[in-house]
Amino acid sequence: MQQGLLLVNLGSPASPQTADVRTYLKKFLSDRSVIEMPPALWQPILRGMILPLRSWRSATFYQHIWTKEGSPLIVYTQRITQQVQSQLPNWDVRYAMTYGDPDIAQTLQNMVQAGCDNIVLLPLFPQYTQSTHDAIFKQVATSQAPLTTIRHFYQDGAYLDLLANQVWQAYRQADFDAVLFSYHSIPSAMVAHGDPYPTECEATTQGVLDRLPNLPATKVQTVYQSKFGPMPWQKPYLKNTLMQLVELGKRRVLIATPSFVADCLETLEEDYVQNYQVFKASGGDTFQMVPPMNDDPRFATVLADLAQRKVRDDHA
Repeated sequence: MQQGLLLVNLGSPASPQTADVRTYLKKFLSDRSVIEMPPALWQPILRGMILPLRSWRSATFYQHIWTKEGSPLIVYTQRITQQVQSQLPNWDVRYAMTYGDPDIAQTLQNMVQAGCDNIVLLPLFPQYTQSTHDAIFKQVATSQAPLTTIRHFYQDGAYLDLLANQVWQAYRQADFDAVLFSYHSIPSAMVAHGDPYPTECEATTQGVLDRLPNLPATKVQTVYQSKFGPMPWQKPYLKNTLMQLVELGKRRVLIATPSFVADCLETLEEDYVQNYQVFKASGGDTFQMVPPMNDDPRFATVLADLAQRKVRDDHA
């Protein structure tokens, strides 16, 4: 039996040029898992207003973060995949993207053709939410590949141990007034309809606190970032919280971003540039980020163990 593992991340434009960014945004923002508004109402807004205005602006942001190797999110996902493959030498380990290349369904079909008769699907999102996972599940369904799915891993002990270690190493570097755990926000309507994401985010923060008794809980707050569009999203918003902290005299801030396992536009541009500028302009002093997991080999170990455990549990 050939065992397979497919790691799935969100995706990235093929290049930081406006045309490629527009193509990426059109596919991403047309997904009903992300935007629930009826297409008859949403598509004219998307095509007539959002894409013409947002594509070139987002392209400038992607140009800021693009590396010689390409998109940071793609590069780190490739490295993570290579590291997991080295830890699972008898497995066929590959990666795919929800939006962009490699395509999820095609990659699964390629794995089946290569001899995989059991595939573990592992989305690289620790916390489950409709807006990330359902799009993956819809694409997976079209492949008809034999697979089993790890829906989330926010509660995994090894993952929380590693996240806590990263937070503590950063926290020790300065006398911080506040520690913010910033997660990608989702529309409030999804939460009202029962999406468990905020609960899993809060549990992630608490899981780290449980492992760091010397980190004062009074300094820690769960916030959300990357809101899109005019409708209300899960609060409190990171940007507003940063300004409020300065007003309270808390000018030294550490930010962890547990919902992002790899550096991407949200961490490198939104946080390191835009939110940093807002914080400094408001009178803030120290602004430091806890790096995502990226290509930390310990994270590859977490993922490899998750996959092996899933197979054992399924055959128990």
